[in-house]
Amino acid sequence: MVKHWVKEYYGLKLKELIERGEIWEIKRLMGPAGPRAIVDGREVVVLASNNYLNLANDPRLKQAAIEAMEKYGWGPGAVWAIAGYHEILDALHKKIAEFKRTEAALVFPTGFAVNAGTIPAIVEQGDVIVSDELNHGSIIDGIRLSRADKVIYKHCDVADLEDKLKQVHGKYKKILIVTDGVFSMDGDIAPLREIVRLAREYNAMVYVDDAHGEGVLGEGHGSPAHLGVEEEVDFHVGTFSKALGSSGGMIGSDYEVIEFIRNKARTWLLSTGFPPAVAAANLKALEIVMSDEGKERIRRLWDNRNYFKKELDNLGFNTGKSQTPIIPVIIGDTKKTRELAKSLFEEGVFVVPIVYPMVARGTERIRNQVNAGHTREDLDKALAAYEKHGKRLGII
Repeated sequence: MVKHWVKEYYGLKLKELIERGEIWEIKRLMGPAGPRAIVDGREVVVLASNNYLNLANDPRLKQAAIEAMEKYGWGPGAVWAIAGYHEILDALHKKIAEFKRTEAALVFPTGFAVNAGTIPAIVEQGDVIVSDELNHGSIIDGIRLSRADKVIYKHCDVADLEDKLKQVHGKYKKILIVTDGVFSMDGDIAPLREIVRLAREYNAMVYVDDAHGEGVLGEGHGSPAHLGVEEEVDFHVGTFSKALGSSGGMIGSDYEVIEFIRNKARTWLLSTGFPPAVAAANLKALEIVMSDEGKERIRRLWDNRNYFKKELDNLGFNTGKSQTPIIPVIIGDTKKTRELAKSLFEEGVFVVPIVYPMVARGTERIRNQVNAGHTREDLDKALAAYEKHGKRLGII
């Protein structure tokens, strides 16, 4: 048992979170992840998943994992740097490099681990990181773990980025510009063309975390491909846990850069790798996304996205700056946001309320993420529930 005062202290802190409505009420998934799923015993249309291309329950990924498990066993044995890694990772690294269109690549246990380990490895004391104010928490933690100075620029504000670069230029050994490719709460795309132009002018490195752009933009290759700047991005970061329907993180760059990261990133050196079965599923997912079938899945995803956003807009909801299959419904009130999410779930539509501190107070929202596997019937069911309860709660 913990000390009495420890229990009392954290009990009070937990009570404060509950009273402010800032606690996560996590649902139980009682079967495979998909456009429809069984959640807490109820069949629902799922709009709360990153499974953009509907690959999370694809039988080919499952079969690849089963075959790898039969060949290699389950556990990896230890961290890859100590016990070695199964040969299938060599094939996966080659496929990631092909996918990212880089010389080399490295896989990490998670996407979070890429940022938390790579950023502290590639910058040091005497360097500076220039970061978008709405970058993902894993980027923020990676910056905190580094010994570099940091400067924050206004979200997607190219003029402010240039102003910040002028302030730091010539004062540091290296400048690293860090940005998400697609921002996870608003669904907008980073202005990468302007970012790489400024990076050239101020001799800065460019680091793009494209977790929500892969499998969605640039014929699946992501936001740098979508905007034609792949060659000018120095660090291509991504994840298998979203459009690719699996698990793990990745980074692509030139051979020397990847080898340096492999030898310096603590989250790679000191974390036990994922099982070889996961590597096999990841490899299969990349093969699918890079095929003609992948292009067709991406087309269906965008058809669903465009329809759903248009209808939400027509109903009068505020969908913010969305440019991707991430479509927020911005409500600006914690209580109404939670009440709307609860009502939608009771109607058979699974969404998640996003409130402070995940987003700023006054921008509370429900984040919708459509899926290539959603049918028009699925989306119409969700839209009908939104209309019913949006009107009831005075949101529209």
